Amino acid sequence: MTQDTFVARVEQALEERVANGQPVTFTATAAATGISRATLYRNPELRTLIQEYRLRGVQGPTLSGLSIEIAQLRASLEAVADRARHHEERLRRLERANTTTKATK
Repeated sequence: MTQDTFVARVEQALEERVANGQPVTFTATAAATGISRATLYRNPELRTLIQEYRLRGVQGPTLSGLSIEIAQLRASLEAVADRARHHEERLRRLERANTTTKATK
């Protein structure tokens, strides 16, 4: 299952909970999506989504709410940047290996 699929499933479950006035929890989200709680906690993007929906239910668009949301968005962006750096490094290693293989032939 891809990251995009996980995000879509979690987002749909969260929207349904908020629309029905139900509390947003990791346990409820795990049950609704079939994604383990551990995965929800460990994956920065999924964790941020759940926390964002929690705040929507508790806080309106106050300055402190916006500040928290900005901090969460910053954390998500940093996670995406780390992942991009990881992929770039992997590509560099593969390119080096490919170049080495061609040179030895």
